[in-house]
Amino acid sequence: MRKENFILLAHGGGGRLTKELVEKLFLPHFSNPLLSRLEDSAVLEFPHLKLAFTTDSYTVDPIFFPGGDIGKLAVFGTVNDLSMMGATPLYISSAFILEEGFPMEQLEKIIHSMEEACKRAEVIMVTGDTKVVGKGMADKIYITTAGIGIIPNNLSLSLKYVQPGDLVIINGPIGEHGIAIMLEREGISLRGDIKSDTAPLNEIVKEILKVGGIKAMRDLTRGGLGGILCEIAEATNLSIHIEEEAIPIKKEVLSACEILGLDPLYVANEGKFIAIVSPASAEEILTIMRKRDDGKDAQIIGKIERKPKGKVVLRTTIGGSRIVEMPIGEELPRIC
Repeated sequence: MRKENFILLAHGGGGRLTKELVEKLFLPHFSNPLLSRLEDSAVLEFPHLKLAFTTDSYTVDPIFFPGGDIGKLAVFGTVNDLSMMGATPLYISSAFILEEGFPMEQLEKIIHSMEEACKRAEVIMVTGDTKVVGKGMADKIYITTAGIGIIPNNLSLSLKYVQPGDLVIINGPIGEHGIAIMLEREGISLRGDIKSDTAPLNEIVKEILKVGGIKAMRDLTRGGLGGILCEIAEATNLSIHIEEEAIPIKKEVLSACEILGLDPLYVANEGKFIAIVSPASAEEILTIMRKRDDGKDAQIIGKIERKPKGKVVLRTTIGGSRIVEMPIGEELPRIC
């Protein structure tokens, strides 16, 4: 049979193949006004109440890595998806699929990590499930989470509000999570302290929302900065012009990317996000971010333009320009 008749690792990578899988297979069967927005979380509106609801699965390999583990990743990833809609995360659930023979000691370590992550993000684990499959029928452990948060009734964030002239702000350096995973997976030692940036974003988001002028936000997980920007450009049919020189990236991460042959634009993050904001609010938002540890290296990295429609244009450090393409899949599979 042809290759396109089978699921590939790239289908789970957050790039072009993921987009095609969702749009050609899932949406035709489940399409509705809530799902079709394809935001980080669904926004559910009731009389006098607005909720954000999200779900995600984690299959990261290795399950323990510098700066975190699969448990911490699962909690913070869910918290961050809710935060990107302006919600205050409140409750989460977790479902575990365990491989027969998985060490109880490691499971306890992961559960303890999730407990600490819940405390840090101020969310409560309220329900869950556990299943065990036979030896060799899974790879150690997979975790699926869901989360609910409350959105202020007077707040509405969506790509539909993005317009030419808006600015793009990032809260810090890119590529740390993906490179930390890759080095650990391959047993590669490099100079420098490269750790995953896994962290909750709800507090920094709460602070900048007080300013106003935020149109939309996205956390930069699968597909990295480049992949998310391409998604936004296509969804809005506008152009995003970014400055390579303005994009924060640590020297250690850049060196590792060069050695591994990776483009840092497409490397996954777990504690970074972009906010698309009105020009009038940009400097105040930037000032608030820079007062925090999780935003001290924040930068304005680009601007929304009308043309070329649906494209991301990168102005390079040497003065040239190139189109940033949507990745086919993920350069590093099973990164989250």
